[in-house]
Amino acid sequence: MKKNIILITGGAGFIGSSLINYLIKKKINEKIISLDNYFTGTKKNHVNNKKVKYFKGENKDIDLILRKYKNKIKVIFHFGEFSRIFQSFKNYKKCFDYNIHHSSKVIDFAKNNKIKLIYSATSSNLGNDGNDENLSPYSWTKSKNIELIKNYNKWFGLKYEFIYFYNVYGPRQITNSPMSAVIGIFEEQFKKRKPLTIVKPGTQRRDFTHIDDIVEGCYLAWKKGKQNHYMLGTQKSYSIIEIAKMFKTRIKFIAARPGERFGSTIPNNNAKKILGYKAKKNIRNYIKNIIK
Repeated sequence: MKKNIILITGGAGFIGSSLINYLIKKKINEKIISLDNYFTGTKKNHVNNKKVKYFKGENKDIDLILRKYKNKIKVIFHFGEFSRIFQSFKNYKKCFDYNIHHSSKVIDFAKNNKIKLIYSATSSNLGNDGNDENLSPYSWTKSKNIELIKNYNKWFGLKYEFIYFYNVYGPRQITNSPMSAVIGIFEEQFKKRKPLTIVKPGTQRRDFTHIDDIVEGCYLAWKKGKQNHYMLGTQKSYSIIEIAKMFKTRIKFIAARPGERFGSTIPNNNAKKILGYKAKKNIRNYIKNIIK
């Protein structure tokens, strides 16, 4: 049976929906299925195209929901996880449930049906010589999934690629939610003429990557990947204070939070060497367009 379906978990979320939009514009031959529980995803992110089919459901039920399609799926982009550091302390049970229990079902589904798995790992567990993986429930769960996928490769021959995201921003980002990331938070505060809230000390450094560059990297990992790790960043970092000052508005410091990391590490150059990837968009230009 011909495998002609791309499955995207979290396909109604920020990154998943942006990838679907990118793939449709690329005029790929494959059909696309989104599986999302709409925890952070929204129907507003749906791409209206006959090639795309949306399913609402939990990843833990992937076998049941997609039983009719399992032999036709050629690749899974697994984005449907709990994806915030600070929030994972408050919602650690949900983080463990989504990222360990549910993700293990997706990994098993890929293994059982000989589907390549492209897993969105996290840059949050790379700093401090790898010790940052224990900074938060979120980082820890993601690092355990990386280990599990590697072991599934050794034990069962599961094919995989790991893609690492660095503070993704741009259209479709979450801007008014406890699950918003820093650029989404700053953008919303700026538009409402509120001071930008900086978590102390503000010297934490981050690489910020535009969603257009991220989805191109995801596509390249699928097409050119050689079972490796790919850091989809710009390789330029800014402190949170530097980012806030680009908005040219008031700022306010708030208390330090658990799990805070201070560096943004890109430990290998595989994205460029293997995929030919290079980020094209700059956070400065993005913010300039917001404050015009």
